[in-house]
Amino acid sequence: MGSFEFSTLINGEIKTSYFSRTEDLEIETYEGKIDSASIRWVNDCECILTKLNPKSNQDKRPVQIKILSTEGNAYTFEYSLVGKSDNKQRGTIKKIK
Repeated sequence: MGSFEFSTLINGEIKTSYFSRTEDLEIETYEGKIDSASIRWVNDCECILTKLNPKSNQDKRPVQIKILSTEGNAYTFEYSLVGKSDNKQRGTIKKIK
């Protein structure tokens, strides 16, 4: 639980997303837009995010997140659309509050 930031490289440019997470809700701000998702924890290191107000069929697909390691105020994770484990990506999230 808390506030976090996630930066990733998209088309040669670093983009940063900010989000707050409670036990069962995530509210994200990305490029001035706010979105929210429900969180269902599978275990202490794995959860499923489902957007509450999907705007496309892509948004309707839940995202599976698995925490791989933690260090200080950050954690490394892998994520993919549920059912698309052949397209996993990795990233690092930093806790800011």
